[in-house]
Amino acid sequence: MLDPELLERITARRAELYDLEAQLVEQLAKVRSERDELAIAERVLERVSGEIAGDRASISPVSGQVAGRAVMLVPHRGPEIQEAVLPPGYQRILTVVRQAGGPVTARQ
Repeated sequence: MLDPELLERITARRAELYDLEAQLVEQLAKVRSERDELAIAERVLERVSGEIAGDRASISPVSGQVAGRAVMLVPHRGPEIQEAVLPPGYQRILTVVRQAGGPVTARQ
C-alpha cells in the first residue's frame, strides 16, 4: 500500500509542474511573437535605410528664395556629405575658421 503523504506530495508536485509548463508555454509564445516583430522591424529598417541612402546620394544644393533673392540652401548634414557640396560662401567661412586657429568672432 502506498503512503498517503507521499501520494499527496507527488500530486502537489505534478500540479506545480503543470502550472510551470503553462507559464513556459505562454512565455515561449511571447518570445516567438517578439522575435517575429523584430524580424519585421529589421526588414523595414533595411528597406527604409536603403531608400534614405539613395535619396541622400542624389541630394544636390538647392536654390531658394530669401527676401526676393536667389540663395543656395545648405544640404542636410551627414557623415558622407563633403565640404565641396557647400555653397562657395560657406566654404570660405570654413577656410577662415580653420586658418584662425582659435575662436572666431562672427558679426552680421
